[in-house]
Amino acid sequence: MRTAIITGGSRGFGRALAGALVGEGWSVVVDGRDATALTAAQRELGPSLHAVPGNVTDPSHRAAVVEAAHRLGGLDLLVNNASAIGPSPLPRLAEVPLEAMGELHEVNVVAPLALIQLALPQLRSRRGAILNVTSDAAVEAYEGWGAYGTTKAALEQLSNVLRVEEPSIRVWWFDPGDMRTEMHQAAYPGEDISDRPLPASVTPAVLWVLDARPPSGRLRGDDLPLEQRS
Repeated sequence: MRTAIITGGSRGFGRALAGALVGEGWSVVVDGRDATALTAAQRELGPSLHAVPGNVTDPSHRAAVVEAAHRLGGLDLLVNNASAIGPSPLPRLAEVPLEAMGELHEVNVVAPLALIQLALPQLRSRRGAILNVTSDAAVEAYEGWGAYGTTKAALEQLSNVLRVEEPSIRVWWFDPGDMRTEMHQAAYPGEDISDRPLPASVTPAVLWVLDARPPSGRLRGDDLPLEQRS
């Protein structure tokens, strides 16, 4: 049985991906700040889902998450999915509070790297994989998305360098595209985002990636042929 860690697994894309992996026979360790939501996910998905409530920016919590995967036999996949969007509505860069920039980098860049550092010994031994969830805001110039986008750009370059430094494992930075999630709604307060696809529509793309194990690099869910995503 393969084992994965998914951060931010209590809702949205992380929750959908956890359900998809459990359905494929994986053991999945999920974390999140909402203990009630994690408990509900664990109740729904059964004993293959292992919930570790906490904040990904907390070093002791990160250690507990990685230790949970070790107790399950060793880590095969780390999905750095937990993200923060920053102030809502999204401010232009001229108005972004600098303390918010620091908080965004802590969640979206520092915490993923810290988890990677803790997880690498297990991943190396099992020739595992890292999937860092990114965004088109990392590579496109969208008004209001500068603060969030710079953190995702940093995560992408971190992934790119890690790809070179750790050739024994796969390192993917995955852009799932727009989805109907609470975080995306926070970017557009009061607007109707029901036209965005649900997160579960993207999980087949990730399952295909895990099965095909393409070379390390940047992946977009929309780039995968439809027949390979179903």
